[in-house]
Amino acid sequence: MNIANTAFVILASVLVWFMTPGLAFFYGGLVSKRNVVNTMLSVFYITGIAILLWALCGYELSFGPDHLGIIGSVRGLFMNGVDLNSLRPDKLPEGAFALFQMMFAIITPALFIGAVVGRIRFSFLTWFIVLWSVLIYYPLVHLVWSPNGLMAGWGVLDFAGGTVIHINAGITALVLSGFLGARHAKQTEPNNRPWVLLGTAILWIGWYGFNAGSALAANTTAVNAALTTSVAAASAMVAWMVLDVRQHGKPTLIGVCTGALCGLVGVTPACGYVTIFGSFIIGIAATACSYWFIEKLKPRLHIDDALDAFGCHGVSGIVGSILTGAFATKTANSSIAENGLFYGGGWHLFGVQLGGTAVTIILVAVMATVIILILRRFIPMRVTAHDEKIGLDLSEHGEVAESHDDMSDVLRYPDEFQGQMRGFDPRNQ
Repeated sequence: MNIANTAFVILASVLVWFMTPGLAFFYGGLVSKRNVVNTMLSVFYITGIAILLWALCGYELSFGPDHLGIIGSVRGLFMNGVDLNSLRPDKLPEGAFALFQMMFAIITPALFIGAVVGRIRFSFLTWFIVLWSVLIYYPLVHLVWSPNGLMAGWGVLDFAGGTVIHINAGITALVLSGFLGARHAKQTEPNNRPWVLLGTAILWIGWYGFNAGSALAANTTAVNAALTTSVAAASAMVAWMVLDVRQHGKPTLIGVCTGALCGLVGVTPACGYVTIFGSFIIGIAATACSYWFIEKLKPRLHIDDALDAFGCHGVSGIVGSILTGAFATKTANSSIAENGLFYGGGWHLFGVQLGGTAVTIILVAVMATVIILILRRFIPMRVTAHDEKIGLDLSEHGEVAESHDDMSDVLRYPDEFQGQMRGFDPRNQ
C-alpha cells in the first residue's frame, strides 16, 4: 500500500463530502425564507441515502465485473463481494477508492435540488433519488470511469466528473423542472446572501478534493488539477462580474459566486488534462455560455429552474466536456492517448468528446423522463398550491429556519389569527 497516496485520497474524500453542507448553505441562502429548511434538508439528507445505496449495491454496479460495458454486477450486498483490503494496480486500497467515489455519489443528486425547490414533494424526491442513482448514476459511472465501460473504450476524457456528475445533474434538473412546471408563488429576495458566499467558499475548498483528488495520488497530475481548478474559477468569477456590470451596471455578490461555480464546473472534466492557459479559457467560456443561457435563453423557454442548476452545472458542464477535446495536451498529462484540437491532435478527440457529451445528455434525459412518468403514477410529484404558498418548511416539515418568540402563538393557533392579524402569519411571508 502506498501510504502517502492513501492518506491523500482519504483527505480528498473528506473535502468532497464537505461540499454537501456547503451546497446546502449556497442553496439555502438563495431561496425564500419559507423554503430554507426544506432546501437545506433536501440537500443534506442525501448523505444518508447515497451512502447506504453505495454500500448496498452502488459500488459494484459502478465498478464491479462488467456487463456489456454498461453496468457492473453485484456479487454481494454491502460490498460482501469486494475485498476492500486488496490493492489496486496503483497501490491504493480498494476501500479508499470506494470511499472517494462514495462522496461523488452524495454530491451529484444534491446538485439538482436547486432546480425543484419550493414545489416538489419530499416523498417523491426521496424515491426519485433512489431510482435515479440505480438507473442513471451507477450505469453512467461504469460507462465513463470503469476500465471496461463503453464510453471509456471510445476514449472519452472526464477527469473528475464533467459528464458523470455535472451534465448528469444538470440535465436531470432540466427534466424535473419541465415536469414540475412553474412556481405559483413568486420568488422573493434571497434569504441570506452571506450564506451564498459561505457556501461558495466551502464548495471551492471542497473542489480541490473533487478535482485534485481524482488523480488518486499525491503527484504532479494532482498539482496540475489544483492549479487549473484555481485559475478556471478565478477567470470565470471575473468574467461574470464584467458581464454583470455591462448588462446591469453593477457587480453583484450572487453573480460573482455563481461565476466562480461555473468555472469550477467547466474545468472539472479537463483539470487533469489541460494547461493553466487552457483552464483560463475554459473558465471564461463556461461563464459566458451559462450567463447567456440564464439571462437570455431561459426566460424564453419558460422552464422554472429555480436556482439555475441546469444553467450553471448543465451548461458549464457541457462546455467543459467539449472543450476538453480542444485543450487536452500531453504536456499536462502524458498518459492521454492524443492531444486535443488546439494542440495538434486534429479533430478526433474533439469529436469523441462531442459524442460522449451528446450520449450523456440523451441517456440522462430519457431515463429521467421514464423514472418520473412511472413514479408519479404512485406518488404525487408536486405539493398543493396552498402548501407552496405557505412554504415547504411548514407544510412538509413543520419547522422554520429562524424561530421568533413573538410569533409562536401564530404558529400554534393559526386559526385564531385571521382578519387583520392574518398579515402577520409567518406562513404567508
